[in-house]
Amino acid sequence: MPKKSKVVERKRRADAERNRQRILEAAREVFTRSGALAGLDEIARLANVGPGTLYRHFPTRDALLEAVFRCEVQKLADAGRKFAESMPPVEALRAWMLLFVDYIAAKQIIAPALQGQMDAKVVKASYAPVHDAVRRLVKRAIESGEVRKDVDAVDLLRALVGVAQFSGSSDWRASARRLVDILIAGSRKT
Repeated sequence: MPKKSKVVERKRRADAERNRQRILEAAREVFTRSGALAGLDEIARLANVGPGTLYRHFPTRDALLEAVFRCEVQKLADAGRKFAESMPPVEALRAWMLLFVDYIAAKQIIAPALQGQMDAKVVKASYAPVHDAVRRLVKRAIESGEVRKDVDAVDLLRALVGVAQFSGSSDWRASARRLVDILIAGSRKT
């Protein structure tokens, strides 16, 4: 009986990983500024890599868009832990919610381009780390006694996503940031 071949994923060299991270950051910036159809050459230039390096890491535009999407989700999850370790509970929650506003902005550019392209499982799986991060932050704020016990983490996310529905206006981000402060104030114990 033939042996099954085992695919072993090699660890990237440090310089290759740095290039990949620079490409992802540049792509997020360019896609957010210019839309999902922005030029990949512009992304390569901003990342200070050649087009070949970009295509070696991300052979298609869709692969790059999906990687940016996943990277943004991971940043949100990581930020929740980092903020919880370094900030008081309510400050950590507020900082994370402000970061979530930036995530919404990036997602609004990327998601339409991925619609139908990216596996629905990828999108659905992205919700879990986001929800886990905000739930932990809300639980911590409740346990600190600073936030009411009836605050629901998902309700906070829904409110912020709701304001993003008005993203056609030029000031939606400023409005979303004000909403974060309103939500935090409304969540505090009286």
